Amino acid sequence: MTDNLIVRYGDPVLRQRADDVEFDDEIKELIQRMYEIMAESNGLGLAAPQIGISKRVFTYDVGDGQHAIVNGRITGSSGEEISPEGCLSIPGLQGDVPRAERVTITGLDENGNKVTLKAEGLLARVFQHETDHLDGKMFIDRADPDTLEAVPLIDEEAED
Repeated sequence: MTDNLIVRYGDPVLRQRADDVEFDDEIKELIQRMYEIMAESNGLGLAAPQIGISKRVFTYDVGDGQHAIVNGRITGSSGEEISPEGCLSIPGLQGDVPRAERVTITGLDENGNKVTLKAEGLLARVFQHETDHLDGKMFIDRADPDTLEAVPLIDEEAED
């Protein structure tokens, strides 16, 4: 159902730097829409450019509920770890991507409050992946090309 809402690799919006936004009702509505699309797509994160909107907004859920970052910037990082990543905009492909083990991100949360969040592990990886989307970068730009591989897509209707 959400497949046609997710912009695919090759669409120019995925290579543009997203614009900062004013936090208002339009952004609140965008966040709610992104929560729905992210959940329906079984994604850990979703950046606005992935639904064709060049605004500096991303949503995420790594198991403790849905959250959003508006006008996010990574302001610090440390360590390095390499793990496989995939992307809703490039279904069926994954590869090993080096990322910082720990990051600090600043921006606004889903309620418009200023936040500075420190994250490590999976959450740090999601913050970096989604921030890359806002900067016009994709995981394949950082992945070790020798590790890129096709992975089977889950056909949820076939499981019913």
